[in-house]
Amino acid sequence: MASINENYQKLKAGYLFPEIRRRTEAFAQANPAADIIRMGIGDVVRGIPRVIVDAMKDAAEELADDGTFRGYPPEQGYDFLVEAIVAHEFGLRGVDVDPDEIFLSDGSKCDSANIQEIFGVDNTVALTDPVYPVYCDSNVMAGRTGEADSTGSYEGLVYVPCTAANGFLPPLPDRPVDLIYLCSPNNPTGAVMPRQALAEWVAYARRERAIIFFDAAYEGYITDPEIPHSIYEIEGAREVAIEMRSFSKNCGFTGVRCAFTVVPKDLKAYAATGESHAVHAIWSRRQSTKYNGVSYPVQRGAAASYTAGGRTAVRELIDFYLSNARLMKERLSAAGYTLYGGDNAPYLWIETPEGQDSWTFFDTLLTKAHVVGTPGAGFGAAGEGYLRLSAFQQRSAVVEAMDRIGRL
Repeated sequence: MASINENYQKLKAGYLFPEIRRRTEAFAQANPAADIIRMGIGDVVRGIPRVIVDAMKDAAEELADDGTFRGYPPEQGYDFLVEAIVAHEFGLRGVDVDPDEIFLSDGSKCDSANIQEIFGVDNTVALTDPVYPVYCDSNVMAGRTGEADSTGSYEGLVYVPCTAANGFLPPLPDRPVDLIYLCSPNNPTGAVMPRQALAEWVAYARRERAIIFFDAAYEGYITDPEIPHSIYEIEGAREVAIEMRSFSKNCGFTGVRCAFTVVPKDLKAYAATGESHAVHAIWSRRQSTKYNGVSYPVQRGAAASYTAGGRTAVRELIDFYLSNARLMKERLSAAGYTLYGGDNAPYLWIETPEGQDSWTFFDTLLTKAHVVGTPGAGFGAAGEGYLRLSAFQQRSAVVEAMDRIGRL
């Protein structure tokens, strides 16, 4: 008799974004004339820059010729892309990362879900709250938690509340933990971690021999020159941190899929005997066993984003979405809403009107304004009372959505 992994039964009824899609589609079917503006799921809407698309087309043509055909890619990525990543993402900021510490993948979501499986199930995990659901759910699936309570918080996880009172910056845990998930710029709150806050977390991890999973998928949206783009800008971070980056929100690759994770060779984890092991070697073994790499045309496209033309086009994309966020912030503030984020991130974190919880406000926006947001409760207990709006929309849709919400 085949048995299931019963940890999956602990998960809440549905992953947040499919539930949003289900409610939205149900409303659309019941109201076919409604012009629904989707600002919930953080999916980009503008085309991939031409210089990147041309590079992918040229690479695809190479695959049609026996002389230039390429089969399986190198396990960690082609040198032309890995070296460009090292030079532009880290070298320009004075950060030392070796090419063989870069692991290409098909998305930061996948890496942030998969990274936990190379660590023992007895590790204590700390999550910021609110939090990107994948961090939590992947650890539930792995068996590191008990059941969820009425707020959706799981027994066995250490939640670090990020609230308006602390500027949505995660305070250090009040107990020892082993694995830590941090995200800056933060999804969903839009908050960014200043240098001092990151330094405190690195010091904590070094003291506790813990490991930080640092999700920097939105670092391209940081405009404040004082905010670190990489955790490796903090002294000692190479000993305690794994960093994840993505081409999705910078280059429009949400459907194309390309990202990378940095695993420093300095990073150690420990066996039950106390013996240290290089995490780099373990992750390399995991990836070479379970993953076949990013396709050649996609890697050529990603590499083109680092050319002069590519950098200009990517900056224009990011500036477009940031200008959307500024417009949204101005209009919603003028309409009387209290909100956060939108300065160094493409997300706004909005307090729900008095008397409405986050799912009620979601339904209000959907049914009365025909605008889709993301209810904060889906990101954790501390997300209740908030709703996330994404700046990933066409300008005309953003203006129209702000008009509708302003009339509520």
